[in-house]
Amino acid sequence: MEPGILALVVITLVAAFVNGALGYGFSSITVPVGLLFFSNRVLNPALVLIEVLLNLYVLFINRAAIRSVWRRVLPILIGLAPGVALGSYLLASIHPGWLKLATYSLLLPLILIQAGGLRYPIKAERLVGLPFGTGLGFLYSVTTISGPPLALLFNNQGFVKQEFRAGLALIRVAESVLTAIAYYHLGMFTVQSLGLAETILFSVLVGIPLGAFAIRRLDPETFRRICMSFDVWIVGFGLSKVLIDLKLASGAAAYSPMVAALLVDALLLFMFFSKHVSLRRN
Repeated sequence: MEPGILALVVITLVAAFVNGALGYGFSSITVPVGLLFFSNRVLNPALVLIEVLLNLYVLFINRAAIRSVWRRVLPILIGLAPGVALGSYLLASIHPGWLKLATYSLLLPLILIQAGGLRYPIKAERLVGLPFGTGLGFLYSVTTISGPPLALLFNNQGFVKQEFRAGLALIRVAESVLTAIAYYHLGMFTVQSLGLAETILFSVLVGIPLGAFAIRRLDPETFRRICMSFDVWIVGFGLSKVLIDLKLASGAAAYSPMVAALLVDALLLFMFFSKHVSLRRN
């Protein structure tokens, strides 16, 4: 088995485990590693096909909470379509190296903000929903990632556990189906992409139930925070590597984004565990 295929099988197993445990995280873990071996144009269509099935499954198991959240997420759902259309068109048009740079550059601050646990409740939730949905559709169609911004918004707006998962699943079903349709019309489902989807399907089928089982025996907040740190490390490395590949930086300068990201994450990780230990003692 080629190193890239083997790495993708392993990372999708880990990502499916995380998704089974938390209800999201498949793409945000898979993509940073996958892009080290494949371009967005090859990787994205494979992941979108898997995510259509994965998101339908998550929506089904959280169907009881759909009634309580669908009105809140409706503006986001309406805003998805134009963002998906624009992002899919750009994905088919832009140089793969620059797409990788854009993907890593967008991901890194989103993950660090999420890790920092920043909260600023928005009163005009419906008003913000439409432009947020458009931006989300654009981000997903270019990167297949939407978990970090969605988790930021839902945590910020005080969604409880079941509402969080149901709202997340509703939006992710819509964005993955819309993106699959756009990719199909742009002719992006190639033999290589379909082969990748077939290769990683087994990892997903094994990882999801394992994650759902394991989270009952783990502290969800600690597990979530460790997953974020893993994301930061991989995205930081990927960003540095693509800077070298595009000849935008070399040597120590190229690895400075990775070092900066690791230092910020280490500080946030220290703050998280300090607070966590303090809460447990009390």
